[in-house]
Amino acid sequence: MSGTGPVEPSLLLVVAAALIDAHGRVLMQQRPEGKAHAGLWEFPGGKVEAGESAEAALVRELSEELGITVDRDALTPRSFSTLIAGDRHLVLLLYAVRRWRGEPVPIEASALRWDTPEALAKLPMPPADVPLVAALR
Repeated sequence: MSGTGPVEPSLLLVVAAALIDAHGRVLMQQRPEGKAHAGLWEFPGGKVEAGESAEAALVRELSEELGITVDRDALTPRSFSTLIAGDRHLVLLLYAVRRWRGEPVPIEASALRWDTPEALAKLPMPPADVPLVAALR
């Protein structure tokens, strides 16, 4: 049987961190102008590159985006979300991180903020980040 059926979206694997401080607050970063979802608040992280594990990608992204060092054993899988956007099927993996070295700075973001898990629900976020907030309560 031949023919053209529906085209499956390509998989885009993305990792994100819920950095949790000693007071139980979570770090969020604001997407910069000129990027998709500019001005919205998101968990820091990014795309997993070819040949890279999710954990290695998150360690790399946190260094690039926030200037902090995180050991792989400090990453605790917490939740995930999925979203089909156009020709892409985004899978976003969220890890909790309670230990890191250095002070987070907004290298690639417009701003950073620390909020309680309850307060996160009031922030404007990209659609893939929204369902992850419930996992932090």
